[in-house]
Amino acid sequence: MRCVTYAGETVITTDEVAEALVTLTASIAKHGDAEAVRIPIIVEGTKDAGDADLVIGVGNDVLSAPIDWDGDVPDFSDAVARLQAHQLYPNRAGQAEPLDSEDQEDRSAYDWDLDAIDQP
Repeated sequence: MRCVTYAGETVITTDEVAEALVTLTASIAKHGDAEAVRIPIIVEGTKDAGDADLVIGVGNDVLSAPIDWDGDVPDFSDAVARLQAHQLYPNRAGQAEPLDSEDQEDRSAYDWDLDAIDQP
């Protein structure tokens, strides 16, 4: 379990939700955007599940740190899948998908060392 600190408040969620949240936050910020997301949390003082709404991306810092947890770990896998399904969530190669992939040219044969140089 992880403690997520955001805007001076702290919430508890699973390792997987915290990891997906931090990854998505960084990717959205890299694109110069900010978005609202909802994550499942453990309600303070209980072991009941609840939700927290956060604005992530540019100007919104998220800190995730481990905590001691002696209870059962809740299944928040649906929320993890939702965060990972976001269009800006990095794919397995570590790159975010294009915002509009239909308008993007195929860059698989692009040589970044040569083709990125402006030709006179």
